[in-house]
Amino acid sequence: MTDTAAPPTRTRWTAQWKELYEEVITSGLCTGCAGCVISCPHEVIGYDHVQGGYTPFHLEDELGASDCTHGQKGCTTCTRACPRYQHWETQADEHLFGRTREEDELSGIYSDILLTRAADDGVHEAGQDGGLVSAMLLWLLEERYIDGALVSYLEGDGSTWMAKPGVATTPEEIMASAGSRYTYSANTLALKEAQERGLQDLALVGMSCQSSVPPVMWTRKAGKVGKPIKFNIGLLCSKTFDDAIFEELFEAKYGLTRAMIKKVNIKGVFQIWTHDGEYHEVPLKECHAWTREGCNHCPDFAAEHADISTGGIGKFNDWTLTVVRTDLGREVIERMARAGRIETRPGDDDPGAISLMHKLARKSRTRWPKEGVAVDEPRRMPPPPPKKAAAPEADAPATDGAPAGDAPTTPTGGDAAG
Repeated sequence: MTDTAAPPTRTRWTAQWKELYEEVITSGLCTGCAGCVISCPHEVIGYDHVQGGYTPFHLEDELGASDCTHGQKGCTTCTRACPRYQHWETQADEHLFGRTREEDELSGIYSDILLTRAADDGVHEAGQDGGLVSAMLLWLLEERYIDGALVSYLEGDGSTWMAKPGVATTPEEIMASAGSRYTYSANTLALKEAQERGLQDLALVGMSCQSSVPPVMWTRKAGKVGKPIKFNIGLLCSKTFDDAIFEELFEAKYGLTRAMIKKVNIKGVFQIWTHDGEYHEVPLKECHAWTREGCNHCPDFAAEHADISTGGIGKFNDWTLTVVRTDLGREVIERMARAGRIETRPGDDDPGAISLMHKLARKSRTRWPKEGVAVDEPRRMPPPPPKKAAAPEADAPATDGAPAGDAPTTPTGGDAAG
C-alpha cells in the first residue's frame, strides 16, 4: 500500500440545450458550425442556412426556444459537441496534442509550415493559389484514406452564388466543389447525407469553427457522430459575409449581379471577375457591414484543430500556405510529396506570410470575451502574449481583417484555400 492520493474525480457533465442557448447561441458566440445540430440524437435542433441566419434553433415547443425536454431528462450531447462552449480550446488541444498551446503559439500548435501547390496543372489551374485542398482530397480518395468528403457546392449552375453543404465521392465531385466563396456554408450538415449513402471514412473541409467540431466531440464523448471524420482540413479565416452582400453592395453600388460573377477572391481587397472578362475590386472596408454575426467573436483565425490548415496568404499567389499540425497531417503531406502529387517549399521562403498569419491570429484572439457568462466555468481562452515588433510584411497582402487570401470562408472542398 502507498500513501498516493486518489486521482481527482471528473466533474459530471450536466449542461444541456438550456445552457448552450444562454451561453453560446444568444450571447453572440455561436459561429453556426452546426456541431450541435448533427450531434443531436433526438433530432430536435434545426438550422437556418439562409441569409441573415446561420444559427441553430430548437424544434420542440413544449419548453420554448430556450429549453429542451430531452435535456431535462439528462441529454447533454449538444453542449458536448459545441466548439464554443466552455473550455473547448484547451480540451481539443489536449485531445489532439497532449498539451495546451503556449501563449506565444498564436496560431495554435503545429509541427511545420510549408508552401505547397498541386503538381497537376489541371488541378492547379482550376483552383485558387496552390490548389492544395483539391489535390489532397483527390489523393485521399485514391489512397482510400476516405470514401467521401464534406464540402460545399454552389446551387444549380452556380449563377446564384448560393453555397450549400454537400458530399464529394468522386474526382468530378471534388473538382465541382472547388473555388472560393466568402459567404457561409456549414459543411458539417452534409454528414447526414454521407451517412445515408453508407460512407464511413470522411474528410471534413471547413473553416476554423467547423474544424474544431470533431476533436471537441471526441474529447467530450459526444457519441459516435464524429467517428466517420478521419481527416480534418481547416481553412484560415477571419470572417465571412452575409449572403445579402451580393444585392446590397455588389449589385447596388457596383452593378454586379450574382449571375455576372465568375470568380471571387480576397487579396487585400474583394476581387471579383465577371463572365465577360472584366475584373473589379471592392474595398474591404465597404464589406464590413455585412460581416456575419457569428464571426464577430470567433477567436480562431488559423484553424488550430485541423490536421492541416491552409490559406492563400503571402506574396506567392500560386502557392498555398500549409500548416501541418498532426502526425496524420504530416504523413499525408509527405506521402503526397513523394508521390509527386504536390510541390513543396519551406514556409520560410515567404516569412511575410507566416508573420501575417500570426498577426491575424493575434487579432482574432482579442475578439473572445475576457469574462464568460457562467459563474462556475468562465469562458476564457489563454490571452495573447504582449505585442512584439512584427517582422516586415511588405510582401504580404493586407487583408484588413477579411478571410486570408483565398481561404474561402465558405469551405469548398476542392481548391478551397488552395
